[in-house]
Amino acid sequence: MRQVSFTEVRNHAKAYFDQVQAGETVRVLRNGKPIADIVPIQPDLPSWKRRQVQPLVLDGVTLSRLIIEERDSSV
Repeated sequence: MRQVSFTEVRNHAKAYFDQVQAGETVRVLRNGKPIADIVPIQPDLPSWKRRQVQPLVLDGVTLSRLIIEERDSSV
């Protein structure tokens, strides 16, 4: 993460926003103290990719485990 003064960002904003667009985070300092982070925006993902996947559980056992056990027992 690059750290720059507020004045530096103000005077060379295009260069720093180009860096952010390239994926780098820029931390802005005022009087040596951090006041902001300029971070790249994450690309929009379809809703089905944003959801956290939870395994299906029946009686404390995942459904995938039950299927595997069923396949093993029928051989």
